[in-house]
Amino acid sequence: MREDLSTIIKAIPLPTVIIGVNERIVNANAAALEIFGDNLIGRHYVTSFRHPQLLDSIETCFRIETVAKTQFTISEASRDRTLKASVSALELPDFRGVMVCFEDITSVNQAGQIRRDFVANVSHELRTPLTAMLGFIETLRGPAKHDPAARDRFLKTLESEARRMSRLVRDLLALSRVEGEERLPPSEETDLIAVLSTTVERLKTLAQDRQVEIKVNCDLDICLLNGNSDQLDQIFTNLIENAIKYGAKGGVADISVSEIKYEAGLRSAAVKVEICDDGPGIDALHIPRLTERFYRIDSHRSRQVGGTGLGLAIVKHVVNRHRGRLKITSQVGKGSCFS
Repeated sequence: MREDLSTIIKAIPLPTVIIGVNERIVNANAAALEIFGDNLIGRHYVTSFRHPQLLDSIETCFRIETVAKTQFTISEASRDRTLKASVSALELPDFRGVMVCFEDITSVNQAGQIRRDFVANVSHELRTPLTAMLGFIETLRGPAKHDPAARDRFLKTLESEARRMSRLVRDLLALSRVEGEERLPPSEETDLIAVLSTTVERLKTLAQDRQVEIKVNCDLDICLLNGNSDQLDQIFTNLIENAIKYGAKGGVADISVSEIKYEAGLRSAAVKVEICDDGPGIDALHIPRLTERFYRIDSHRSRQVGGTGLGLAIVKHVVNRHRGRLKITSQVGKGSCFS
């Protein structure tokens, strides 16, 4: 029967251990050994698990032969791992004991935390302009009711806050849409150069306002690839706008396009678009987190220039959908490059 048990738990996809009436582990599959160590078999279950909730469930199952479920966290070198354990009594002709099956629910918990953080961030981003707008409306109805200069100033601020909310809602919708399409590569053929040229032309007014010169270095007349023109425009708009807004006033936003015969990361030929600014640069500490939703290096400055904290998250998902790679390099005091 012991051999039969071994065959059975090998076929179970979840990490599984079996504990005999002597309270020692008599069998475990490879998935369980990977989590709890190769020397698991033969040890007392108390010395193997050491998680109070799990030990209580096993003890209860031995005592009243019931099914118990519990959840606990184990610490590993690189991360914490959350496991859900199902403890069941085993009553066979020549064997009595307890079977414990473990399910890794780390990703489920992380997804839940991401959702909670997202809701909290959106609430915070909306609450700030809403609070300001309500305050200005109250002032316009009261003390500034008959003051034309104050009324004009407050109405201008109200318009600014309303536009900020509109940008946030627009970017949230864009992010939701591109996340939903990320696993579906685009099938339509698009001219990358034409999309980039249109974007640059549209942003020239913004660049002139900031006294920034946009320089484009491109030897290609046409570059056809499978891509969604609207989403590619989103990439270029977000990155060029950032180069204009966060680069040095009176500086240069450099855009270069080049063909690569073989890109190892993509295992194919590729086209590289690089957008560089001559701004203050980004500390290396921040670079890995730049594409997180609502992550900002300088929250006050980002809001001043109209940033929502979602632009680079959108860029990342669009690049992923087009089966590309996003690379960020920067040196403090010398500017940043997004390619």
